[in-house]
Amino acid sequence: MEQAPEYVIEMLHITKVFPGIKANDDITLQLKKGEIHALLGENGAGKSTLMSVLFGLYQPEEGVIKKDGKVVKINNPNDATALHIGMVHQHFKLIDVFTVLDNIILGAEDTKLGFLQKKEARKKVKDLSERYGLHVDLDAKIEDITVGMQQRVEILKMLYRENEILIFDEPTAVLTPQEIEELMAIMRGLVKEGKSILFISHKLNEIMEVSDRVSVLRKGKYIGTVNTAETTKEELSSMMVGRPVQLVVDKDDAKPAEPILEVKNLTVPSKLHKNNAVKNVTFTAHAGEITCIAGIDGNGQTELVYALSGLEKATSGTITLCGKDITKASIRQRSLTGMSHIPEDRHKHGLVLDFTLEQNMVLQRYYEKDFQKAGFIKFGAVRQYANKLIEQFDVRSGQGPITMARSMSGGNQQKAIVAREIDRNLPLIIAVQPTRGLDVGAIEFIHKRLVEERDAGKAVLLVSLELEEVMSLSDRILVMYEGEIVGELDPKKTTVQELGLYMAGAKREDTEKKEEQA
Repeated sequence: MEQAPEYVIEMLHITKVFPGIKANDDITLQLKKGEIHALLGENGAGKSTLMSVLFGLYQPEEGVIKKDGKVVKINNPNDATALHIGMVHQHFKLIDVFTVLDNIILGAEDTKLGFLQKKEARKKVKDLSERYGLHVDLDAKIEDITVGMQQRVEILKMLYRENEILIFDEPTAVLTPQEIEELMAIMRGLVKEGKSILFISHKLNEIMEVSDRVSVLRKGKYIGTVNTAETTKEELSSMMVGRPVQLVVDKDDAKPAEPILEVKNLTVPSKLHKNNAVKNVTFTAHAGEITCIAGIDGNGQTELVYALSGLEKATSGTITLCGKDITKASIRQRSLTGMSHIPEDRHKHGLVLDFTLEQNMVLQRYYEKDFQKAGFIKFGAVRQYANKLIEQFDVRSGQGPITMARSMSGGNQQKAIVAREIDRNLPLIIAVQPTRGLDVGAIEFIHKRLVEERDAGKAVLLVSLELEEVMSLSDRILVMYEGEIVGELDPKKTTVQELGLYMAGAKREDTEKKEEQA
């Protein structure tokens, strides 16, 4: 009797080249049946590229792929699907105006005499969602559900196509701590059912918790594979970055000075339902302090930032920046008054994806005298400026300043936005999820920069869903729950557990009384 091969997927000596960059340089990766195999590496290390080769989105210049010990050729995602390989991408591939059910069956429709057999499809999806604990409303439109739910839709898409090898590309980058726990449980359940999972991540805690083995890539090269049970976070981070990394933020006590941003009784409507998203919120951000708005995703943080930055109008209340009332000011006026903004959605609000990196670097400054003369842009000055930021912030891109923003890795897109906003050197920095999708080395760097900005007398308003980031970076924590600020905490005197209780709405302070006493 023939023995089943040890590996269900083998990628042997894969090399993939893009203009100006060797994204994968002779990489070998082997996946065992029924394991969760993590792929770890910095931003731009070549993780997503390698998985895109396996999924048929890219063709490698060299190397072979074997499935169950036999060489296979994967020319496109349809070939991958036929081999039962599925992928959940970092930026989901869903159609916003379609329902959940339509998104799941799209491209794999059952038809009879040319008619769509939706009833059978619905039953199959329902059975799958119950079997794997992936509960979603099949009739909801994608644009109306949370990112965590959208991710479940992506997983159901794979299961509907009966995929055996599941690729998760940075699956937790957009999830809340609670959703991450749920996803881990789902992944363990999938493996119990005999699926094999490749899991791209640079979050060491998750890798330690859920994976069986870890393969590390660095700058496009394969560094090695280790058993998770036999390694440590420190060991993995230095394999990944090539040097020891500080996993804790190093900072002195804050010295809060004058108020920079004052928000009084702010109310912002919600687009999703009839209730207000932000309800009568009052707070102040001081110079020389990192004030953090913490909370579970969807509790009004997004709408609060939209109102502060001018993307949405508030129904009542006032916003004062550097002593000027900007409640009704335009986005450019707010920017000129002294606000820089690292947005939550880097594709929608952070970058123009079809512009080059250098064009993106001067989006809010092209009209300044440094960059234009008599209405004509000084291209040399723009390039020089972009090169300076690329070097300072280690933004990696194939063709330097002329790289298209769209072609850069998610983490490097994020670094470009952070570089642009910090370098504008304004009194207020609103940083929303500034390290979303970044690796430990880049997180360490950005945390350091934000602390430097604070020490230089800037007010930093941090909005984060990462509990570790909230606890280690902020000087003062304001917790938002259902559109209200339910607590003000001192990170030195509180615990992650207590913070979690406030975030879940199980605990609240009477903040108004506190203010009256003050």
